[in-house]
Amino acid sequence: MPNPGPSAKDRKTVAEGLSKVLADSYGVYLKTHGYHWNVSGPTFSQLHALFMTQYTEMWAAIDEVAERIRALGELAPQGYGAFGNLSSIKDGDPTKDAAAMIKDLIESHESLIGTLYGVLPTAQEAGDEVTASLISDRLTAHEKHLWMLRASL
Repeated sequence: MPNPGPSAKDRKTVAEGLSKVLADSYGVYLKTHGYHWNVSGPTFSQLHALFMTQYTEMWAAIDEVAERIRALGELAPQGYGAFGNLSSIKDGDPTKDAAAMIKDLIESHESLIGTLYGVLPTAQEAGDEVTASLISDRLTAHEKHLWMLRASL
């Protein structure tokens, strides 16, 4: 008999974890985009471009995470209120200097990476290889973003 995939209960549990991933991802996206607009100083050009590269990559990924939640049969959270209730990412502060912005983004990516690693075993235990692969892809991307931010200090 073919494997029908994760049970309805497991799909719901995985989707709940992905909802937190989505909210944290959106928070990091918004912070990165805001810092792109507001960064200043001698490294403006490099950081403006780096932040744009990172928020552009994250924007496409946010859609993939939301669509995976839908594919699991659940509704994706939407709106600032829903994201605010789910996310551990705090708003950025446009008055920070460039180094403080980078440090803030580093902390935010570390938090999001923690969220991703927290959801990964849930997907694996459910036998949800599609979600596990998506999480692995997001970990790869955020760990690369983190490396580039750390290298920019």
